[in-house]
Parts: sequence; C-alpha cells; structure tokens
Amino acid sequence: MDMKLEVVILPVSDVDRAKGFYVEKLGWRLDADFPIHEGYRIVQVTPPGSECSVIFGQGLTEQAAGTLHGLQLTVTDIVKAQEELTSCGVTVSGPFRDETGAFHHAGDARRVPGLHPERASYGTFAAFTDPDGNQWFLQEVTERAPGR
Repeated sequence: MDMKLEVVILPVSDVDRAKGFYVEKLGWRLDADFPIHEGYRIVQVTPPGSECSVIFGQGLTEQAAGTLHGLQLTVTDIVKAQEELTSCGVTVSGPFRDETGAFHHAGDARRVPGLHPERASYGTFAAFTDPDGNQWFLQEVTERAPGR
C-alpha cells in the first residue's frame, strides 16, 4: 500500500500574517481558508510543484508557534531559489553544506559556507524562517538517487 505525506500542520500565532507570508510573499497556492467557528480556522497552502500541502490556522495543534524546524523544500537550482526568495523579501541563509556531507546538523552547527564543491545533488542547502520562526530548509537535488 502506498503512503504519501499529504499535509504538514504548521504552528503559527497569527493566521492572517502567516497567510500573507506563504500566499502573498512566497506565492504558494491557496487551497482553502475555512473559518469554521470562533477559535477554529483551517488555511491550506501548497508550495509550487509540491504534492504535500501545509495547513495552519486556529485550533489545529497544541504546538507552540514557531517550533517546527527542519521542514525541507527540494529545489533543482539553489542559487535561483535563493534569488527568488530574496527578491520576495525573505532573508535566506546560505548556500551552505554540512561538514559531514551527509545532511545538515540542527541549527547552524557545522555549516560550511558555499555550494558543495562538485555541486553534488543533495549536497547544498539554504535556510529561511517564517514570521513565527518555523524553519525551512532548501536542498538542491539535481539528480535523484536510485529508487527516490
């Protein structure tokens, strides 16, 4: 049986501010905005090209706003992605790679500034946060590993 990640719930403090950031600033598709009743609102947005959406709102999670770290977006050109985000007014750190070359450590520990020397697929990252401090990573993937 296939199991696909469909939705990630993002803890935010201000739904309208988050909606402005993801839809107006980043240009993500607005799929839904359902104000069900006082204290319960569902907003769903989807990054361009993604099959997984993000939901935020009121009454959806007990997680504190800004505590979701390590969300990852895959891009084919990290330099272009960083330029696009920066042109939208988003502060992006990077590009960088981890000193191990495997993935990236939590926070900004053991980051090596710059692109992967061979520009190896899966080897270069950048990062940004939303207005609440939820942390997103970009990972450059130009050629998928077998089976992925």
